[in-house]
Amino acid sequence: MRNAVLIVFALVLAVPVRAQIAPVNEDGMTFGHVHVNVSDIEMHKRLWVEHFGGEVVERGPLTAIKFPSMLLILTESAPTGGSQGTVMDHFGFKVRDIEPMLAQWREAGYEVQSEFTGAEGFPNAYLMGPDSVRIELQEDPAQQEDVTGYHVHFFTPEFEELMAWYVEMFGVEPFVRGSIATTTNAPGMNMSFGTSRTPPEGTRDRAIDHIGFEFADLDAAYRELEAKGITFEGPVRDIPSIGLKIAFFTDPSGVRVELTEGLVGY
Repeated sequence: MRNAVLIVFALVLAVPVRAQIAPVNEDGMTFGHVHVNVSDIEMHKRLWVEHFGGEVVERGPLTAIKFPSMLLILTESAPTGGSQGTVMDHFGFKVRDIEPMLAQWREAGYEVQSEFTGAEGFPNAYLMGPDSVRIELQEDPAQQEDVTGYHVHFFTPEFEELMAWYVEMFGVEPFVRGSIATTTNAPGMNMSFGTSRTPPEGTRDRAIDHIGFEFADLDAAYRELEAKGITFEGPVRDIPSIGLKIAFFTDPSGVRVELTEGLVGY
């Protein structure tokens, strides 16, 4: 009987974890997505599936790539520039084995900008993807998934003030990530904040156009954040064709932010 239980347990561990965003916290919020502008959406769909093991989801006109802890949403619109040089410099994945991913990336003709030991003491690398989307990989051989969403990284001279703003507005938890003292944890995603020697540009229309937070009740979150002083681009919009409610604003550093309700169903 004991052997049978162990076999069943081993089979359960062998089943891949379903790609999905993290559950909402007690405030009804979780990290939702990173949204990128791309010049060739079909090429990007292949890239994120073949190199990162993502799962394509299409709802009406919206195309998303699902990973554990985050969605990557694609808009077919040639970006006005890469993510470097903007406040949202890059986003990152944790990977179980970095070497074969780097070899596959190079074999496909893409750039590995650098390899280094990261803030948490593991092998890291910066990749430059098509449309100059910058991606960081961090190895974690202990994780169950081959690839999981891990962090977004802001760079601005006012990085400490920006982090405090996100803590105040979204109730995210301050966290020390290895040698990086200025990070916070939202459900499913670390948000890291670093300095920049020069004032970076905003994100709208660049390779990483915006990031997104998912809410169980967007209307209530909208009212609460508006009361805290956030100026939205417009009211909450309900878009049945993609199964989402959405609202946009821009943070004090120039990063565009989307709030959603409905991504949990993707």
